[in-house]
Amino acid sequence: MQRLTEQEHGTSSSDLLERILSPENLQQAWLRVKANRGAAGVDGMTIAQFPAFARQHWQEIRSRLIEGTYHPAPVRRVFIPKPNGDLRPLGIPTVLDRVIQQAIAQLLTPLFDPHFSAHSYGFRYGKQAHQAVRSVEAAAQAGYNYAVDCDLKSFFDTVKFDRLMRLLARRISDKRVLRLIGAYLRAGVKLPEGTVEATTQGVPQGGPLSPLLANIMLDPLDKELEARGLRFARYADDFLILVKSLRAAQRVMQSITRFVEARLKLVVNRQKSQAAPLSGCTFLGFQIRRGRIVWSDKAPKRFTERIQQITGRSRGVSMRRLLTELRRYVVG
Repeated sequence: MQRLTEQEHGTSSSDLLERILSPENLQQAWLRVKANRGAAGVDGMTIAQFPAFARQHWQEIRSRLIEGTYHPAPVRRVFIPKPNGDLRPLGIPTVLDRVIQQAIAQLLTPLFDPHFSAHSYGFRYGKQAHQAVRSVEAAAQAGYNYAVDCDLKSFFDTVKFDRLMRLLARRISDKRVLRLIGAYLRAGVKLPEGTVEATTQGVPQGGPLSPLLANIMLDPLDKELEARGLRFARYADDFLILVKSLRAAQRVMQSITRFVEARLKLVVNRQKSQAAPLSGCTFLGFQIRRGRIVWSDKAPKRFTERIQQITGRSRGVSMRRLLTELRRYVVG
C-alpha cells in the first residue's frame, strides 16, 4: 500500500534508506548483480568472492550506511571502442557498490518511472529500442518526414551534480538517501595508470544506478517537448524530434538547443546535430526510408565485427558462454 501511494503521489517516505537496506531488497539486488556477472572493481573482488566477504562484513557496512559514514570506492576506469573509432569511458564499481546501487535503483524506479514520458524508451521495464524506432516509423507514415537529430555532447560526463540532486530531491524525502547518491557521484575514478581522479560532474557509465539517473536528468526535456505538442522518441541521450517541414525542424532545433543548454546545463554537439529530412537521420542504428525501417549503412559492418569478436577462436571461453553471448547480441 505504501508503494502504491508513493507511485500515485511521487514522493518517498522518511524510512527509504531502511527499505533499501532490507534483507529482501538486498537479496534481490545481489541476485541481479550476480546474474550480470561483470568484472572486479578497484578492490579486485570478484562475484564469486563476494558472498564470503558480505557474511563477514555486512553488519558493519550497514551500520555505516545508516549513520552516513560509508564512503563508496572509486570506480575503475576502462575504455571500450566506439563504432567511430573513439573510446567510450566506463566506470566499474566494486561488487559491493554495485549491490548497494542496485538496491537503491530497485526502490527509486517505482518512485520515478511511472512519471516518465511514454516517449522515453531507454533502460525501462517493458520498453526497448525497437519500440522507439517503430514510433519514429509511425510518425513518418503520419507525414512527419523531417527531424531534429540532436546529439548531446558527452552527456554522461557533463551532468551537473546540483541540477541532478534537485531533481532527485523532488521525490526523495529521506536526505540520507540523497547524501548516499551524492557520495556515489563524487566517489572518484581510478585511472588505468593507478591515479585517482576526483569527479566534480557526470554520471559514470557502468553502475546499476546510472541509467535511472540519466532518465531522471533528461525527464524535464521530455516534459518540455510534450508541453510543446511535439512528436519525439528518446532512448537514453539519443533522441529525435519529428516535424512536418524543414523550416519547423530548424526552428525547433534552435529553441531546443537553447533549452538544453540554459535549463539543463548540458552541451549540444552542433557538429553532429542537424535539422534534416528524416531519411537522412540515423536513430539507434536504423533509418526510415520511404516510410520503412532499414539498417543504417554502418550497422551491418558493426554487426559483422561484433559477431566475429564473440566467436573468435582465441577468446578461450566455453561453448555455453559463447552461445549465450551470441544469442544475447543477435536477439538484441
